[in-house]
Amino acid sequence: MADLPADSQNGENARIPAYAAVLNEPQRQAVLTTEGPVLMLAGAGTGKTAALTARLAHLIATRRAWPSEILCVTFTNKAAREMRERVGRHIGDAVEGMPWLGTFHSIGARMLRRHAELAGLQPNYTIIDTDDQLRLLKQLIQENDLDEKRWPARQLAGLIDRWKNRGLNPDDLDAVENEAYANGRGAQFYRLYQDRLKALNACDFGDLLLHVVNVLRNHRDVLEHYQQRFKYILVDEYQDTNQVQYLWLRLLAQARKNICVVGDDDQSIYSWRGAEVANILRFEKDFPGAAVIKLEQNYRSTPQILAAASGLIDANSERLGKTLWTELPQGEKVRVIGIWDGPEEARRVGEEIERLEAEGAPLDQVAILVRAQYQTREFEDRFIQIGLNYRIVGGFRFYERAEIRDALAYLRVIEQPADDLAFERIYNQPKRGLGAKTLEAMRRHARRIEAPLAAASLDLADTDELPARARNTLVGLLGQFVHWREQAEKTTPAELLRMVIAESGYEEMLQTDRSAESAGRLENLTELARAMEDYDTLTDFLEHVSLIMDNDARDDGEKVTIMTMHAAKGLEFDHVFLPGWEEGVFPSQRALDEGGLASLEEERRLAYVAITRARRRCTILHAANRRIYGQWTSSIPSRFIDELPEDTVARETTLTGGASLWRANWTETEDPFAHVSTSRPDRSTARGPGWQRALTTGYDPVPKRLAEPGRSAASFAAKPRSDIAIGARVFHDKFGYGNVTGQEGNKLTIDFEKAGEKRVIDSFVKLAD
Repeated sequence: MADLPADSQNGENARIPAYAAVLNEPQRQAVLTTEGPVLMLAGAGTGKTAALTARLAHLIATRRAWPSEILCVTFTNKAAREMRERVGRHIGDAVEGMPWLGTFHSIGARMLRRHAELAGLQPNYTIIDTDDQLRLLKQLIQENDLDEKRWPARQLAGLIDRWKNRGLNPDDLDAVENEAYANGRGAQFYRLYQDRLKALNACDFGDLLLHVVNVLRNHRDVLEHYQQRFKYILVDEYQDTNQVQYLWLRLLAQARKNICVVGDDDQSIYSWRGAEVANILRFEKDFPGAAVIKLEQNYRSTPQILAAASGLIDANSERLGKTLWTELPQGEKVRVIGIWDGPEEARRVGEEIERLEAEGAPLDQVAILVRAQYQTREFEDRFIQIGLNYRIVGGFRFYERAEIRDALAYLRVIEQPADDLAFERIYNQPKRGLGAKTLEAMRRHARRIEAPLAAASLDLADTDELPARARNTLVGLLGQFVHWREQAEKTTPAELLRMVIAESGYEEMLQTDRSAESAGRLENLTELARAMEDYDTLTDFLEHVSLIMDNDARDDGEKVTIMTMHAAKGLEFDHVFLPGWEEGVFPSQRALDEGGLASLEEERRLAYVAITRARRRCTILHAANRRIYGQWTSSIPSRFIDELPEDTVARETTLTGGASLWRANWTETEDPFAHVSTSRPDRSTARGPGWQRALTTGYDPVPKRLAEPGRSAASFAAKPRSDIAIGARVFHDKFGYGNVTGQEGNKLTIDFEKAGEKRVIDSFVKLAD
């Protein structure tokens, strides 16, 4: 390790090391101001990673601390690897001796292993995942006679995660928090869960820091050990820390106060994950005399883009304040385009991207950033039509998402009763109590009689092969399909989907879930119904989806990136399109309803992050109309558009009649396309092979008790076995030995010695020896 002259407190050196010489003055100051608390307020694209890694290298290179005496915390493993690689380029192999460089969770787990006994665990404790956590909570709910449908395990898991993120133990919950679950039993179940984890010698991810914070609070010798060990503490993305992470860092830093945090209050966008922007806003109060070093020179975006983003974020009241600038050429103004509706928005963006591609712009440098995942659907459909390659980052393509595939499976079974793959996907989704044994019995019988799975299940429902509850559930489910097929002849595909989602219990399942993910899944189903409004028949729509799903999924070649604004943080692209900037979409109405002014400011920070992802060109779009639940509703531009400085934007509208028409006062019941014919071909002839056609092949869709008079209930049954006759002694795996007392086709009535008289299928029995 090379000897370098020590820097003075004010950061002046007799000789500046190479890793600091390449930095600008504020970055260099952040590197060389080593003693005392430091807040590195780093705006978007200002090189904060370069400054942070140079500071870490400087602490080691100047021998202020051994690598093992520095705590350096990141939020992702990727960020930790990148930092280790960069520091290694500066100081060589010395970086290998840094055991305390990693994520909050990895470092917390390392500490907890050393002091597990003080947390009531053994050092070989297990870290459970989300599935194990839900399974454990369901057991506790069942053991305590609580209705899991009313108080789902997923809701309790979300509450416990929130409490742990805030550093709260069961005894710390106040009355309001306690009332959040099971009418005042929140603390009880939280305590039961923690006790069960300790009995299993296990913890969840939230415990990795909460247990350590408890140990540091309750065992002063352990706290003093780490306070002396860590001569310097460095924290990346400090604006994203939650309360328990804040408490952990503050405890460790209180003795030496050599803590340097890097972050940007204007990019705090993860409150839904527990992040608290207040942590960075109060840093100077927590550590009086802290040096605040602002990194304001941007190396990413043009002056026009930076001015637009800075003007927008100025509207926030809770911020430390900084002014980004750049030496890059002036560039284009931010374009704000008003279009007629959602489909036109997708067409316009597609045309713009094709023009960029023709001009030589790489598709990999083009991104579409949306506020909510459901917004991607129209872009995917349009890009498939025009053959434009795209990728969905941070999620699935619209038609590949679980809730969409479930909904499509229902529709496929309605359209084609013989679609076994679709039926298997949804026969127990949502949960109906039809387990793996039921499915295996259905499959076995289907193979025996060479019939579709649904037909086989109906055949079984006429016997005692399945438990009474399973038989009744199957009868009810197939009865619903009868009803939906009848409605498919009378209603639109979109209306049919809404009916299926409501009547199947799928909607109730997502509403009961009460998680942020379930709300997004409901939005996706709403968007699926919107997509179906463009099709006259269910056959046409399912054919369209099949073509999309068959789209070339290879990873080779350049592709346009489609992702949410949240997922785009930390990324950058030459050309960025920001669609859906309308009130209610962005800012999100749900966010405003839940969080009020605080959520509005976070939505504005999200807009700031979205704009600053652009290097050369940023385009914002807003639509005059959106079609929701089959009704055209007028939309007004997002308030964020009005907050952009006028001299930084170029406005454009494609609306006939200009701005007056743009803000026309349409009501939710008025249809701007009322003059357009909505007549459809006769659905009975337009539909493809469906329910009625299946009947002509001998497939009876309902058992006897659901069929209209005269319809055969067992027309698809296999031929009866010739080796079994009335009076024969047989053996059944479930019911044991018995004698055949009746025979109807392939169904036998058997008087079993122990189970009594049962109606079974002949393929399920064998002749007794």
